[in-house]
Amino acid sequence: MKLMKTIPIMAMLLIGLIWSCDSEMESLEPQEANRIAFDPIQTVRTRIDLGEAEDFVILSKTGITNVYQSTIIGDVGTSPITGAALLLTCTEVDGLIFTVDAAGPLPCRETNPTLLSEAVLDMQAAYTDAAGRINPDVLNLGAGIIGGGNHLVPGLYKWSSTLTIANDITLEGGPDDVWIFQVAGTFNMSSGVRIHLTGGAQANNIFWQVSGAVTLGTTSHFEGTLLGATSIAAQTGATVNGRLLVQTAVTLQMNTVTFP
Repeated sequence: MKLMKTIPIMAMLLIGLIWSCDSEMESLEPQEANRIAFDPIQTVRTRIDLGEAEDFVILSKTGITNVYQSTIIGDVGTSPITGAALLLTCTEVDGLIFTVDAAGPLPCRETNPTLLSEAVLDMQAAYTDAAGRINPDVLNLGAGIIGGGNHLVPGLYKWSSTLTIANDITLEGGPDDVWIFQVAGTFNMSSGVRIHLTGGAQANNIFWQVSGAVTLGTTSHFEGTLLGATSIAAQTGATVNGRLLVQTAVTLQMNTVTFP
């Protein structure tokens, strides 16, 4: 009789244990599924060779406008446009300011058209290299809208239209891993949104090739090298750990841009 009474109790305990495990699995499934959905095929990608453009934190062909006060850590240059189109002041730049002529910020401006011509050609070659990488690991992720704390592992990501980072994202990988992002349209970061790096990931190994205009929203934080075919506009208080290399103009508004 004692055995008969014990069996139902054990059965109830077993059912409770199974239900508890199922509940725990259900609570983990959305997060794990979210993580797996952002894992591309593990393909080894090589860095984009920036050539002489590697040494610039901002390089523009048609000028750099600025709302004072910005903080730029690294070298800056414009070419072929005159140095008069480079509107940063000497006190805002912790680095060298290169121009193609005697115009530009004084007394810090350095005239070096040869270096700038080479850097611009290398910037254009880097853009072509990044745009020409084939066989993307991920195509049109999030239908062009990403964010929400998702983790992106190393690889080649491609969007055939626009890209918006609507909420924070994290790039997760080691110090030698490479990320290449191809954007056929415009690229926008929403205000206050941040790109986070974990696992030793380096901004120096992250490349964003963008065909359309780039907008970094107010107080947003960007990581990596932007290779732009058109304009890059950093709105008030946006920060960058990387490079802004653009074939038209860069617009700054009280920003901090730091060489990676």
